[in-house]
Amino acid sequence: MIIAVVPAKNLDGAKARLADLLNSEERRTLALAMIEDVLAGLIQVKGLDGILVVTREPEIAGLAREFKAEVLEEPENRGHTAAVLYATRELLAREAHALLTVPGDLPALSAGEVETMLAALGPPPSAVLVPSRDGRGTNGVLLTPADALPLRFGEPSFENHLKSARRLGLPATILHLPGIGLDIDRPDDLLTFLTHYTETRTYRALAASGVIARFPTQRST
Repeated sequence: MIIAVVPAKNLDGAKARLADLLNSEERRTLALAMIEDVLAGLIQVKGLDGILVVTREPEIAGLAREFKAEVLEEPENRGHTAAVLYATRELLAREAHALLTVPGDLPALSAGEVETMLAALGPPPSAVLVPSRDGRGTNGVLLTPADALPLRFGEPSFENHLKSARRLGLPATILHLPGIGLDIDRPDDLLTFLTHYTETRTYRALAASGVIARFPTQRST
């Protein structure tokens, strides 16, 4: 049994690093659209047995249920690492075979890329790791068993996860996947995403809110 875990923070103050480009309502719209894109990609993945969204945000919980994902409510909003650890404990209690975790801000995530991760997973214990586009963060993790590698997110998490895997003698496959690698957290991430038109909820939401029109030099088709 392979379960995907998607941590999702509260929407109040979402994507604060983008405050120079987007107002609070635009950032909220962006955060919701990106989670939709992530869930829309995950529900198409062959080989996944379920999706677990870790959140305390009612609007995100409702969205998760629309995509037939299960909601695991945190007792408090403690951050990305704590949310994944909370879900890991839950999956271990359910005797899940493997854990896949991706953040909720990967609008270009595709089912094909996730299936590439699943295909690369070796026998337990083993890991598959996907770095962020700058190589500092860890945007995709697949572990068997679910607690095969201690996870701690936040830059430079990718280097730290590799060091932990080597220390433990854990076989870790590294995949560079452009969709999973692009998380929208900083202004340069957003501008990179806007470089090309995509059939995503996120692109459509940014177009509808007028955001894309403010950056015409970024677009190409």
